Amino acid sequence: MNLLALIAMMVLTHITFTGSRVSLTLFAIHLGAPPVQVGFLMSLLAVIPMLLSVHAGRWTDRTGVVKPTLIALVLMIIGTLLPGTRPSLSSLYVASVLLGSGFMLTHVAINNAVGHASTAQNRTTAFSYLALGFSISTVLGPVIAGFAIDWAGHAATFLMLSAFPVIALIFLGAIRKLNFVRPTPATAAKSARVIDLLRHAPLRAVFIASGLLSMGWDLFTFMVPIQGARIGLSASTIGLIMGAFGIGTFVVRLLMGPISRTFPEWRVLTGALAITAFVYLLFPLFHAVPVLLALAFLLGLGLGSALPMIMSLIHKTAPPGRTGEAVGVRSTLINASQTVLPLFFGALGSAVGTVPVFWALAGMLASGGVFAGRRKEDAS
Repeated sequence: MNLLALIAMMVLTHITFTGSRVSLTLFAIHLGAPPVQVGFLMSLLAVIPMLLSVHAGRWTDRTGVVKPTLIALVLMIIGTLLPGTRPSLSSLYVASVLLGSGFMLTHVAINNAVGHASTAQNRTTAFSYLALGFSISTVLGPVIAGFAIDWAGHAATFLMLSAFPVIALIFLGAIRKLNFVRPTPATAAKSARVIDLLRHAPLRAVFIASGLLSMGWDLFTFMVPIQGARIGLSASTIGLIMGAFGIGTFVVRLLMGPISRTFPEWRVLTGALAITAFVYLLFPLFHAVPVLLALAFLLGLGLGSALPMIMSLIHKTAPPGRTGEAVGVRSTLINASQTVLPLFFGALGSAVGTVPVFWALAGMLASGGVFAGRRKEDAS
């Protein structure tokens, strides 16, 4: 029941976050923002998480899940109410910072709690259940946002999205007396250095693979609304394409039990990188909605298989008492890419179009697949 409450909170906050990412992009385009400005708006989602994720991870190592998640939910509620009540580009900028910060806190706290609430024998399974929750919210968030925008408008969509973190407060109350994380002594926290984690070769390899896969995930959520608007798709159709991606992640995560028993972690990550590179090579070449749906579903199969393996590897390779910090380092690296890539790819898309953006990342992911394949050989 405790695991279900954690997963429920993750699903609810991720619905708000994924729905808000689509809504922020389409609202900004509706208000006349060019791609480079949309890229800046999306990068604001990751600025505070990039700077504070490690500190948030250390905090969750010391205090557990309840207090950080409570603060996170309040930030997300304010972040959705602001553009819903004061629709403007300036409100979208502030909302982006609040939503990104709130979701980062939730993500770090709950992932750390799930890792500590499980054992070495069932940790991959526990993270697979959490990843299934992510898949559900990856489908629901964009689909809800897309249809709500077409039906009620952009501002009303943000008001609707504010309901999900409010509901999450109920589940937080159900576990408020539980502490999933063993407190870390203050002396250990003071002597801990991030560079020590980065120098730890097995953990560093996990961070590299995680960063590349996160880039693949982020490009989809950032560029698909822009590409869809460019080729004349409606908000609901864009939401359905992004929902097909979520369905793909859900399907593959249903099968993660037998997959994890059959294939080692690095082999799965190699396949995920290869599939993602292949999809991004093809995606900008097609305008037909059925083809785009199929490619999004295939991308979901590839990227959806990665998260349980990444989180299991982090808990397997991180030094004792520093798993929350390791999750925070991963979040920092991911959010650094989420800050830089929308700006870079937004400017590139404004200058030369969307095709080079997709192909540039396809090349990076293919190189990552070679790197992961070598790690697979080392592990064997």
